[in-house]
Order: sequence, then C-alpha cells, then structure tokens
Amino acid sequence: MRARGLWALLAALRAGWCLLPQAGYLHPDEFFQSPEVMAGDILNLQVYYPWEFLSSSPCRTIVFPLMTSGVTYWVIKSLQQLDICSSCINSYTLLVSPRLLFTVFSFILDYSVYRLAPFWKVDPWKALVLLAGSYVTLVFYTRTFTNTLEGLLFALLMVLVSSRKSDGSLAEPTSSPLIGIITTAGFFNRPTFLAFALMPLLYWAGLIVDSQKSIKTVINHFLKLVLCACFTAIVFVTADTFYFTSMGLDNLYSIKKSSLFDVISQLNEKMIVTPFNFLSYNLNPHNLALHGSHPRVTHFTVNGIMLFGVLHILAIGAGIKTLKEYIHQLIRVRSFCHGSSGLSVHSEGSPTLLLFYFVPLAFLSLFSHQEPRFLIPLILPLVLFSTSQNRAVKWRHIITIFNVLGALLFGYLHQGGLIPCLCHLEQLMHSPESSNHPRHYTLLFAHTYMPPRSLLNIKKRDTHIEVIDMAGSEEETLCQTVEQRANNFTCNDCHVFVIIPGTVRATITKCGVSFKNETLIFPHLSMEDPPQIPFLFSGNWRSQLGLYILQVDRDQQCL
Repeated sequence: MRARGLWALLAALRAGWCLLPQAGYLHPDEFFQSPEVMAGDILNLQVYYPWEFLSSSPCRTIVFPLMTSGVTYWVIKSLQQLDICSSCINSYTLLVSPRLLFTVFSFILDYSVYRLAPFWKVDPWKALVLLAGSYVTLVFYTRTFTNTLEGLLFALLMVLVSSRKSDGSLAEPTSSPLIGIITTAGFFNRPTFLAFALMPLLYWAGLIVDSQKSIKTVINHFLKLVLCACFTAIVFVTADTFYFTSMGLDNLYSIKKSSLFDVISQLNEKMIVTPFNFLSYNLNPHNLALHGSHPRVTHFTVNGIMLFGVLHILAIGAGIKTLKEYIHQLIRVRSFCHGSSGLSVHSEGSPTLLLFYFVPLAFLSLFSHQEPRFLIPLILPLVLFSTSQNRAVKWRHIITIFNVLGALLFGYLHQGGLIPCLCHLEQLMHSPESSNHPRHYTLLFAHTYMPPRSLLNIKKRDTHIEVIDMAGSEEETLCQTVEQRANNFTCNDCHVFVIIPGTVRATITKCGVSFKNETLIFPHLSMEDPPQIPFLFSGNWRSQLGLYILQVDRDQQCL
C-alpha cells in the first residue's frame, strides 16, 4: 500500500513538473526533431529546419512528428481559430503541449512494468516506484526526443513477447502482427531500434518454436509478422515521400498512364526511405565525427552511470558473475558431456533480463558517437532486473539522492535560463506597446544551446525580428557582430538584445558596446562554459549561474 501511494505521488510529480514547466534544456534534438519542424509546417511560424528534414537530405521520418507535436499544434490552432481560446498560441503552449502528450505517453512505461513484473517474478509496485522515481523517467521521458518514442516502443515490444497463463506457464505467442508493426515503426523512428528489438525478437522466436509442434503454424506466425512489417513500411515510405518531394495526386495520375518500366523508374527516383538515408549518413565515420567522437566504452563507463547510477553498476557486477558461472557450466558440460546450453529463462529471469540490457548496449557501443540519451530505452529491463531479489533495496538512499540531484541538474539547471529567456522575449515582442508601434528586434544568442525559434511565436510573414545564433563564437567574431548591429544607423527604431551566460559576461564588456538594460535569468548552468569554483563562493555567484539578456544602448552608440 505504501509503494502504491509513493508511485501515485511520483506520477503526479511527473505530470505537475511538465506543466510548470521544466526549465532545463537537455539537447537541441528535443526541439529540432519534432516541435520546431511542426511549428513551421502547421502554425506557419518562423523556425529553423534542421538538415535531416530538408528535402535535399531527408533522414528523419515525418510520421512521428506529425502524430505527436503535429497533433498538439493542430489542436491549439483549431481552438484559436474557433475562438474558444483567443490566445492559445504562445510560448507556454508551444513548449508544454507536445511535452504533455509525451508525459501521457510515458505512462506506457508504467503499464509495461506492471504487466511484465509478474512474468519476471518481480514485485510490480516496487518496480513501479523505482521506475517513477528515476530522473530519467521524470526528465527524459517527458521531453520530445525520438529516443523517448524508441523507449516506449521497446517497452511495448517486451510486453508483447512476454506473456504467461493464469497458472504461471508460458502462454503461446499470438501477437505476431503487432510485433511486426512495432518493430518497423521503431526502425523508421530510429534505425538503432533494431539493437533494442534484437533480444525480444529472438526471445519471441524461441517461444514460437518451443510452443509449436507444427512447422506450418510456425511459418504462419513469421509470415504474419513479415506482412504487417511490410505494410507498415509502405505507410511510412508513402508519408515521407509525399512530405519530402513534390509528389502529389496529379503526379500519381500521370505515373498511372506510363508504362510499367517508367512507373518503376519514377517511383524509384522519388521514393524516400528515411532509415536508409539515416544509416548511410551515420555509418560514415567522418559524418559521425562532425557530431562528436567518443571512446567505444563511453556507454559502459560513463553514460550508463550518468543515467542509472548504482543500478548500472549492479547490472555490470551481476553480468560478470553470470558470465563466470556460464563459463564454468560450459567447462563442466564439456567435461561430463552432459547438460544443455542456449537461451532459457532462469528461475528469477535475471540472465535473460541482463541480455535485454547489455545486448543493445553493446551494439550501440560499436558507434563512435555516444550520447547518454541513446540509452534511455534500457531503463525498463534495468528496473525489472534491479527489483528482482530486492537488489536495489539496500542502495535505496543512494538511489534517491542520485535521482534528486539528476532531476535538479538536467530538469532545472542545465541550460535552464534559455527557455525562460525565450518566453520573456516572446512576451516583450508581443506586448501591446510593440504591437501598436512595430519595432525591429535583433536577438543575438552566444554560448548557449541553439534557441528554438518557434517559442518566440513569430509568423513567417513578420520580417521585423532577426535571430542570430552565434553558438560558441570566439571573442573577436562575437564583438564584431555586436558592434555591426549596434552601429546600424539605417534603422531608427531597432532594439538589439544580446543573450549570453554569466560565465562569459566579461567577454561582452570588451566589445566597446554599452548596454542600458540588463535582465538576469536564474538559474542557468552551461557545461560548455562552466562557472569557476572560486566565483561560486563569492558575492557574485548568481551571475555565474545565470543567463543575461543585455539590451544595446544605441543612443549611447550614436554619441
């Protein structure tokens, strides 16, 4: 009963923190792989389209962005058009509505744990508390990442391949069509999904073969899976082809009149298969190096601990122990020519759960570009494993502290000033005063993550707002750009704002430009420009953990 109450409290925290909203900014992909694109397409806002969504280099399917951010933006657009909500489209709804949908979807994880716990002989409510209390669930699974969807599809796949009868015996698998649909959808969402799907599919195939005496029935199961997978792939390819090319109904009609060879040639030329483009790009080491190269052991030694803490270490320890036991068993089998080997469910299910965790981890480690978020789907098998035999109980205090610190760091502090800054600027630029007397705004961002322009709520037809992303520019380049904008005398009613972390605030003072207004947004932690430890213990510590909005004093410049 206590565990149920604690899970309910953590579930309420997950939903409530989403609505507050969370200020932390984890990675640009949480905006630029879904909400930013849909805000441009559906709400007609000024946005930055990432290269993956350009027709010249389509590497991401449009289906999932349409089904998630696209649906939420269509709803708020419809509400505003119907005058049900006169100002539905603003920075808050643009930020929160897609996140809220993902937060609702995140409870698929909870459902999966509840369904899977009896199968793996685990207390369901203890597992649910461990899951809901993880900062990975609280923060990552409430954000609009493709990795989040990957984790949810992985969870559903595990539910479909794991089923028992009421008497506790293994049930005959009957979900071949759904398994085919989910596997293909996961592949189009992120081709790396195959790494996560490998073990569930092998496990399912083993159950199929073991439970069927007729080869005809076995073939029937696999045929259903393949047919549903092919149908799903056709749906995704069709949607992506229509989105990324100019192919429409008129084109289809003209193709219909052509000969068979012409039809095949034109379809082959126009067809867009985004996962193949994704793989073609990412299998090139040079392309991966552009996004950052890491040692192959980064997932094992750094990212796993960063996400899961003690649970990852416990899994490694158990994995090494299980591997030793398996090797000793093989030696005994070889010596006595007796025994059996192969994939089988242990009485506690631990070795199989470890395979569900470490096999995807090993495959993802083959790539040189390794980010922590790539591992978030692994929280499900890890939670089930850690709850079995009460492995996590004696570490509960350390686990609690770890998750509280992780939630504060990534959900609140990390680049935590940028989203409130964009919301502040959106209100400033859409204030009644600005609306009555149109002004030109130049927003210059430096040493921050890429700002999602959609949160500024600027229509594409509006040309009086300019956003410049200087990223991590050197001092000389930054000063040159600021001075150029400040000395633009051709614009009489121009307002230039420089947005910069407090840790590099001193840099901007060397540019010879004066400022008349300063707004400090707290907190903001930039790991690319971290605060100096001595300053954190001085009276100026807030500036080191803040983001500045500096308005250039153009009147002073004219003098």
